[in-house]
Amino acid sequence: MSVRDLVKPHIRDLAPYKPGKPMEELERELGISNSIKLASNENPLGPSPKAVAAIREAADQIHRYPDGASFKLRSKLAARLGVGEDQLVFGTGCDEVLELIAKTFVGPGDEVVFPWPSFAMYPIVVTGMGGTSVRVPLKADLDHDLDAMAEAVTDRTRVVMVCNPNNPTGVSFGAEAFARFVSRLPDDVVLAIDEAYFEFVRRTDFPDATKLLATRPATIVLRTFSKIYGIAGVRIGYGITSPEVASYLERARHPFNVNLLAEAAAVAALDDEEHLRRTLELNTTGGDYLREELGKLGIETWPTDSNFVLARAGADVYEALLHQGVIIRPMSGFGLDDCVRISIGLPEENERLIKAITELRAATDAEGDAA
Repeated sequence: MSVRDLVKPHIRDLAPYKPGKPMEELERELGISNSIKLASNENPLGPSPKAVAAIREAADQIHRYPDGASFKLRSKLAARLGVGEDQLVFGTGCDEVLELIAKTFVGPGDEVVFPWPSFAMYPIVVTGMGGTSVRVPLKADLDHDLDAMAEAVTDRTRVVMVCNPNNPTGVSFGAEAFARFVSRLPDDVVLAIDEAYFEFVRRTDFPDATKLLATRPATIVLRTFSKIYGIAGVRIGYGITSPEVASYLERARHPFNVNLLAEAAAVAALDDEEHLRRTLELNTTGGDYLREELGKLGIETWPTDSNFVLARAGADVYEALLHQGVIIRPMSGFGLDDCVRISIGLPEENERLIKAITELRAATDAEGDAA
């Protein structure tokens, strides 16, 4: 018997998550320098300066175990959100909170409904618990097909996951559509609403999913400190839910999962209003610039309520840009073979991307004329 035979089938067949290529790896592979990364939706301004200062201050305490209850962050965030402290669950990014949801509610034979393409961790956490992923295709315009998602719910459905705004498309849905969708869901199905990018939303009718907790306890709203706060490297996210659901997720949570430096960074980042203001301003102007310039090149993009732009730039542009030291995210693994996801960067990074694509288009056109 081989080791493979000893592994649970749903783990053996699980496709691991593939992160964006690091700049250091690209530079080693190609022998280049000064590369830029617009692939992982990171904050181009870097981390909150207050978070960095808090990490430095807390560094001499890393011989101690962290506060397993994340008391300082819990109390501060609960007050900020207007919820009870017993309604919060913390994890190493939204990824772990998603895994806690699957661990708590999903087992072999259970189904989880979610849109596709969407966040790559959804099928991973579902399959990891032996559950069955029910992927509901997006509409032709890449908007959520909420009606089809509601229709996909059966008596085997345990959880519905929905990403708003959606990753990797950047598209969001409004309050009216969300209310209709929720009204069609059975009360005994857990609704997990992934709002990792909600701080970047521009639309005025974006739903306040936390208000749903008062009437639908089996609801969990997920958010993160990785994006707008710029502390993805210390890994911290959270879920907002009813006290009862939180109590069960807490039982599934490992002790000390949120490390001491991550909590210190998150507590400080919550007060860094200037960093948030600058990030939003940069994101708005950068997103508008990318969509306008890509449009001039004849490249289709989608309206975005996030910190990235989905562009139909062609299947070969990802590899070609790597050789120019520009890393973006190919979407072939999501069934969008001719699309790429471009994180909104600093102005000079956005300009370098557009310049690189323009040169690639010119070279391609020249080759076509020569032929």
